Amino acid sequence: MPDNYFARYLPLLIQVGVALALAGGMVLLSALIGKHRYTRAKFQPYECGMTPVGDARERFSVKFYLVAMLFILFDVEAVFLYPWAIIFKELGMFGFWEMLVYIGVLLVGFFYIWKKGVIDWSRTEGVPRREEAPIPLQPSPELVYTAPVQGSRG
Repeated sequence: MPDNYFARYLPLLIQVGVALALAGGMVLLSALIGKHRYTRAKFQPYECGMTPVGDARERFSVKFYLVAMLFILFDVEAVFLYPWAIIFKELGMFGFWEMLVYIGVLLVGFFYIWKKGVIDWSRTEGVPRREEAPIPLQPSPELVYTAPVQGSRG
């Protein structure tokens, strides 16, 4: 083992240096060698293969937020099962019954939100319908960004 404290980190520093050099080299070579063809379509915002239409500040159903909060809640609750599983043998039957009550409370909460319809995406009652304009195949001219491109090659 080396006497110098920092010498122990030399292999890690070498690995980080090689990784940064490879990543930087790939980006640099791509910029120098790659073909650059700037078109009108490349300057459009890309959103999951669909042409963006409308305002980005539209209102969402509260179900999105409820499902997100419930996911975090049940995810955090599931994390409490891991420490219990590690010391299960030490706790004996007391730990078993305690965790059974804990899981029972979780299931009661789960069945409650299930019966309330929070996680049922097929229900649309109470959600107002709005007419949506059909998505055009070609973007309208006012949506296309046409900034001048300087130094374009090819």
